[in-house]
Amino acid sequence: MNSAKTKTVHAHFDGKVLRPDEPVDLKPNVRYRITIEDEDSSAKQSIWEVLDEFSGKIEGPEDWSEEHDHYLYGIPKQKKR
Repeated sequence: MNSAKTKTVHAHFDGKVLRPDEPVDLKPNVRYRITIEDEDSSAKQSIWEVLDEFSGKIEGPEDWSEEHDHYLYGIPKQKKR
């Protein structure tokens, strides 16, 4: 299981190198995956657009909404089919 933490670091790009705006607590000589996001574009999103990026659907059994306690906690199913 991956226990990596996500960090947000603000940085400037000088045309060749990304330079963090503040000190970072990272191990040297380790590869990191970096996601680049323009601060101006994220500031223009409405709260609904931001929430939409994090929303999704969960695949589950057909009776998930009726029997979620069974699937989450293992209690007996409430309804018989």
